[in-house]
Amino acid sequence: MTWQTRIKDFENYLKFERNLSESTLENYVRDVGKLKEFAENANISPEEISHPQIQEFLFSLSKQILAERSQARLVSSVKAFFKYLAEEEFRGDNPAALLESPKIGLHLPDTLNFNEIQNIINAIDVSTDLGERNFCMLETLYGCGLRVSELVNLKISDINFKENYLKIHGKGSKVRFVPMAKYTAEIIYNYLTNVRINYKIKKKYEDFVFLNSRGTSMSRVMVFIIIKELSEKAGIGKKISPHTFRHSFATHLLQNGADLRYIQEMLGHSSITTTEIYTHLENEELRDVILEYHPRNRGKSGHKMV
Repeated sequence: MTWQTRIKDFENYLKFERNLSESTLENYVRDVGKLKEFAENANISPEEISHPQIQEFLFSLSKQILAERSQARLVSSVKAFFKYLAEEEFRGDNPAALLESPKIGLHLPDTLNFNEIQNIINAIDVSTDLGERNFCMLETLYGCGLRVSELVNLKISDINFKENYLKIHGKGSKVRFVPMAKYTAEIIYNYLTNVRINYKIKKKYEDFVFLNSRGTSMSRVMVFIIIKELSEKAGIGKKISPHTFRHSFATHLLQNGADLRYIQEMLGHSSITTTEIYTHLENEELRDVILEYHPRNRGKSGHKMV
């Protein structure tokens, strides 16, 4: 059987049985597609390729100076593909079972402090409907800690203004309920009642909260572009994305005394281990304070030691 057929079967499996997000699915398929190119050049089928040949493929890509995380994801994708082939009995063995991912260090995401958040939001021109929409989007990202996919797919029918919470459909079709601060709820309500009503909304998009100028749902890419432009306008020197607002939401909650378990629930993390990265972010800040102010970090002269 051809690589193309097997990869298509694998894609359908990831989409309909594993319920992976669209971006994760695309990454898996793209990674296995690289293995397909390597194998087809050597005229090797997915049923015939061996463990040494897969290792050779991975080694050839490692020489391209791929980032450790990219290499780790590539190994994960290849392992998932051959595990699927073995489970579906397309192969009698799993040649990728013993592959090892490269060791990667802890990745601490960029966050914004409250003043930086405020500066970005203040950079929005709220004199237009689009500006009011962007203001509402960023306040919702930061105020509720949403993923960008959750933001663009947010429905009016999922908002409860009486109890002030959002019903969020997250990764893997998991549903969670995220409380809204009164401040955030008022911003969303004002946008819906005074701004969104001015849009000419196309059919099938009547329930979407955030709309583009054509009256259809916002794309993830457009949210990225809006935030990038606003962060540059605000003079923020960090690499900013919609996810930065989610990281900042979690970090600020933790800094102000919120329990990690509650943060896990609000973010929709299936494992507390994922949420614990924010304790490392807080520890980084503590480290900076110690290095800056602790007397043991100063020499006999009282000057800071580098």
